[in-house]
Amino acid sequence: MTENVVVLGAGYAGAGAINKLQSELGGNARLTWIADVDYHLVLHESHRVIRDPNVRSDITFPVEDIADPSTRFIQDEVTGLDVDEQVVELADSDDVDYDYVLVGLGSQTAYYGIPGLEDHSLTLKSLDDALEIHEAVKDASQAATRGEPAQVVIGGAGLSGIQTAGEIAEFRDNHRAPIEIHLVEALEEIFPGNDPEVQQALRDLLEEAGVRIHTDDPITEAKADVIEFDEGEPLEHDVLVWTGGITGRDAMDGVDLENEHNRVNTEANFQTSDERVFAIGDSAIIDQGDQPAPPTAQAAWQAAEVAGENISRAIENRPLKTWEYNDKGTVVSVGEKAVAHDVQMLPVDTFGGFPAKNLKKMIAARWIADITSWNVARKSWSSL
Repeated sequence: MTENVVVLGAGYAGAGAINKLQSELGGNARLTWIADVDYHLVLHESHRVIRDPNVRSDITFPVEDIADPSTRFIQDEVTGLDVDEQVVELADSDDVDYDYVLVGLGSQTAYYGIPGLEDHSLTLKSLDDALEIHEAVKDASQAATRGEPAQVVIGGAGLSGIQTAGEIAEFRDNHRAPIEIHLVEALEEIFPGNDPEVQQALRDLLEEAGVRIHTDDPITEAKADVIEFDEGEPLEHDVLVWTGGITGRDAMDGVDLENEHNRVNTEANFQTSDERVFAIGDSAIIDQGDQPAPPTAQAAWQAAEVAGENISRAIENRPLKTWEYNDKGTVVSVGEKAVAHDVQMLPVDTFGGFPAKNLKKMIAARWIADITSWNVARKSWSSL
């Protein structure tokens, strides 16, 4: 019997899994890909669009460039998953039956119950989000003066927050725009949970770019033009961007699977509490022993390769592979500059300059080549 395999999401997890499944399944299954957009976005480069919207054509790739002709694609919003009936529920299309489904829907922004934050902030989870931030920053800067510059506040000094601040600084410099940029972090240091050496290197680049850093004081309330802190003075804003956390997608709310805040719990083989449902990427909390795999692009790329193979193995009643996350290092951009840390097979722990900048470009190019071709990746190089 031919099995119906369905993949949900067009992010790193979904696109990577489709790429692997197409090579694994052959004619043994019907493959359906469902996503709410008809392209894959290289999300870890989406901050580039904040500075220059023209970059989007180099970091978005149509599904037809990734999917084989035999792969059925449906553009629609996933609204639910009925594991008893084995159907994917969609907003505007008929339900889709599955024998096996891979959930790779990504995440949405968590606001941690902070009053007013969702209503008064922008987020960076999609191409449209990046374009909206660009327009908001542009409009605020055009309405400002040198005497009263536009106040742009980024909440959350993790990877997305740091890179967003860097791109807004580049926009400011390129357009000689009257903008003051503030990066706000509730914990004691930016890039929380990472080595102090890389934290300091990133702080140095941000301060060199004129970004004002506020740490060790959580936001308690956001209003239309000001944010309140637990201890410090209020901070006025013309644009507020929130990058402070993730939670699972609403589509997984109420789904009969073990989960935490709509992120599905899986074993290290990506199998959930239902053996017909697999999950990877930000949609999943993947068992790795002491702590789950991180919700990063790097982890999703690695997981997609094994998850695709494991679905093929499940169809053929073969043992599933166990996946172990391999941290190959971290590279973070601050505008045109970058910092690399703990990169495998390199003798230096933390470095910047041209080597770090080029390494970050190469990582993105390698991913683009994996899902499309090296020729396509070369065309995107200047925007990465």
